[in-house]
Amino acid sequence: MDKNYLDRIRIVLVETQDGANIGSVCRAMKTMGLTHLVLVTDKQYDENRVRTLALHASDLWENREEFKTIDEAVSNSILVVGATRRRGKFRKMSAYSPEQLAQKLSKMPEGTVSILFGREADGLRDDEVAKCSSIVTIPTSPLFPSLNLSQAVQIIAYELFLASSPYKSGMTAVSHERIAGAVSGMSEHLENIGYFKWDEEKKWTTQFLCDICERSGMSESEMQRFEKIFAKVDKIKIYKDKTQEGEDNG
Repeated sequence: MDKNYLDRIRIVLVETQDGANIGSVCRAMKTMGLTHLVLVTDKQYDENRVRTLALHASDLWENREEFKTIDEAVSNSILVVGATRRRGKFRKMSAYSPEQLAQKLSKMPEGTVSILFGREADGLRDDEVAKCSSIVTIPTSPLFPSLNLSQAVQIIAYELFLASSPYKSGMTAVSHERIAGAVSGMSEHLENIGYFKWDEEKKWTTQFLCDICERSGMSESEMQRFEKIFAKVDKIKIYKDKTQEGEDNG
């Protein structure tokens, strides 16, 4: 088993409603070698309910990280994946199975990977899925497709554990936060050249670029070259506009 492969993975629970479910998640994680638990919440949980279900995995609860927002929780991640079974216009067009996700991570460059799990009642909202570059969906029977939170974590953690051997370190990919800043600049360049024809187009193009950049696992030097392409297009447009203006005035 390659410990580095598993050590890079963070299980992020978004606004979990019951502390007992957090305890169950701790057990599911530790049995598969995952140790980094992150909570996005402003709620105080009953320690006894957490520890009773966590049993010998209480150390994950004790060493947890807590954040107020998803953006803060995933800012240093090179890949952010949302666990959800729901699909739709404002979610993602494609999804990994747990096995496909595990194989994807085994080929990713060095860096932190965050996998988000939503609330027990209704999972991740559309705006929260939008913060992820990819989603992972567990195939289930249409007779009763809903999984308990810890069950979902267990299934995905199991596939990650199975794939832990192939992981090899390599180049370091840029973080989620770095990508967001770079893509913001790219979108401004596109806006400057009149690329967007309606307001929503900028929003969805920006999200598309974020997703593509994060899934590709770009290094810093690759990201800088990608940014230069958009900046150069913007400069060419300015040059052509000035040339045309000069011809018109002449």
